[in-house]
Amino acid sequence: MTHNSKPAVVLVHGLWNTVNIFGRLRPYLENRGWNVYAVSLKPNNGDIGIEQQAEQMDAFVRASLGEQQPFSLVGFSMGGLASRYYLQRLGGLQRVQRFVGVAVPHYGSALAWLRWNIGCMQMRPGSDFLTDLNQDMEQLVACRPLWLWTPYDLLVLPAYHCCLPMGENQRLPVRTHDGMVWDERGLAAIAQGLKH
Repeated sequence: MTHNSKPAVVLVHGLWNTVNIFGRLRPYLENRGWNVYAVSLKPNNGDIGIEQQAEQMDAFVRASLGEQQPFSLVGFSMGGLASRYYLQRLGGLQRVQRFVGVAVPHYGSALAWLRWNIGCMQMRPGSDFLTDLNQDMEQLVACRPLWLWTPYDLLVLPAYHCCLPMGENQRLPVRTHDGMVWDERGLAAIAQGLKH
């Protein structure tokens, strides 16, 4: 651990995003004392499976934080599914102290039917990938997950697919999907979630 009392935080972006989506969140957290890392997933358009995104995450964490250092995780949108795969299938639960999932399509989004690449097919409601991940979601209890969502989300359809029946679900009055990591209310809720 660093001399800093707060653990490191790793941010994971979503479909079509880059680390730039965290242009407000990252300094917001750094100004409050966290050491913030943001992983860049490539390609970011769904042309690789979510499992491969999770493997990129795993490699990034090992390179940035070594093999042991505990950290907290913020997964946005599709990045939240990659984060879940990392936690549930790649041993991430051994290290992650707190997981904040922001606008994560746990049960998929109807919009994913509009694209035919692997990542989008995995985000379709009822996909084999989501069914597999959701059958043992209870193990996520170990990292005390918080799920942040907005009823106004037009990218995760229906918006309540961002909620899980375990962990804590918190509804925010944020007007857009991306606003969840830009809007002051989203930033505050993420920081508050990381404190617990």
